[in-house]
Amino acid sequence: MSHYDLIIIGSGPAGRAAAIQAGKLKRRVLVIDRKDRLGGVSVHTGTIPSKTLRETVLNLSGWRERSFYGRAYRVKDDIGAEDLKARLHMTLDHEVDVLEHQFNRNHVDTLHGLARFVDPHTVDVATEAGDVTRLTAERFLISTGTKTYRPDNVPFNGRTVVDSDEFLELAQIPRSLIVVGAGVIGVEYATMFSALDVRVTLIEPRETFLDFIDTALIQDFTHQIRENGVDLRLGSAIETIEDAGDHIEVSLANGRHVRAEMLLFAAGRMGATEGLDVAAAGLETDHRGRLEVDRKTYQTNVPHIYAAGDVIGHPSLASTSVQQGRVAGCHALETPTLPESPWFPYGIYSVPEISTCGMSEEEMQERGIPYEVGVARFRETSRGHIMGLEHGMLKMLFSLKTRRVLGVQIVGEGATELIHIAQAVLNLKGTVDYFVQNTFNYPTLAEAYKIAGLDAFNRMPIPEEYKLDRGAAKASKAKK
Repeated sequence: MSHYDLIIIGSGPAGRAAAIQAGKLKRRVLVIDRKDRLGGVSVHTGTIPSKTLRETVLNLSGWRERSFYGRAYRVKDDIGAEDLKARLHMTLDHEVDVLEHQFNRNHVDTLHGLARFVDPHTVDVATEAGDVTRLTAERFLISTGTKTYRPDNVPFNGRTVVDSDEFLELAQIPRSLIVVGAGVIGVEYATMFSALDVRVTLIEPRETFLDFIDTALIQDFTHQIRENGVDLRLGSAIETIEDAGDHIEVSLANGRHVRAEMLLFAAGRMGATEGLDVAAAGLETDHRGRLEVDRKTYQTNVPHIYAAGDVIGHPSLASTSVQQGRVAGCHALETPTLPESPWFPYGIYSVPEISTCGMSEEEMQERGIPYEVGVARFRETSRGHIMGLEHGMLKMLFSLKTRRVLGVQIVGEGATELIHIAQAVLNLKGTVDYFVQNTFNYPTLAEAYKIAGLDAFNRMPIPEEYKLDRGAAKASKAKK
């Protein structure tokens, strides 16, 4: 029986960051993963595959050039499923190779198998060969991520009715697609397949979607995706889903029916804690299999057991999971480290992209913060003209009292890259003056920050120290 300083269950972004941190601290660390390849959900069925698929779709379809060459323009005719998967497998192989190299370089041990707690300091790991290895550790980190939610009333068959994991293995591109669930995953897949000219119907039982995004941004986004061909059905509760053989038929509570060749069910995910027997370690999960932690240290109610990443719920981002894993690893090994920054960006890799950082306009109003808004359209920038962008918006929110930027929302090409300028200014407590005073490369989309900053600046009260003392100026001129 082997003993470790830290055992990490799951090799996704949180587990990866904690393991490398522990390795650099020269501690004995082991990563256990149920798959035969490292990387977790993020590498194999989540973040990396979906973003790679998006990039492939936009490249092969010629989507970015259609404003110049027409909607019928394509880089490659007759795009098939194998065309989409070719780049996907190359990217995943590279990600796994990099991760294995990082673990080897930092002396991180790995073991493939299913882990199960025996007691708070012991786990059994069952391998595919049928062997069971018993291991003990001073500290544990649970970073098992999530799995797809598969309700019993959905007739999953792995071909025409699939979840988001199975969707990546599609044998052919459907002519029509129903996506159930307008969350991040559903919106991303619905919009990227619409870019392939697939007829997409996106069904969301609630009257709204992506509620954590600024309303003005969602309105702009909704207009764009409907213009791109997505049939968005909000407030449409589903009564039945029928596999009719040659098509899938969905009956809605409002009496309408929707037909398509394929259905993707993307309405929610569950914490992947089933089989871990967390109760044996003194832990409990919520109704979605998630663990509760102290959000500063990522300790569970059992002090030597930590949890990080999607398994603890919101915000469920690969980027935040990396930070959580690093902080948890340092705290578990009693090593001082910098805390996480208060503001982090959200990125939704839809077509078009959405990214936000800080507060939305609705949050500003709820908190009673007097504010001003600055808006820039990508079509107002020279770079936007060069790229042929017809849409795209950057919106900034500034406090009237302190002049600080408190929120930025972007929809359009490059939004997930552009947002980091806002993130830096937010965390450094910068003001509207930063965007007015500073020069941005020209022509770039980043110039939209200057435009939006000036838009707000010109409507905000001028501080006393900025006002010109005309009397002093006249006296100085007369003296000269």
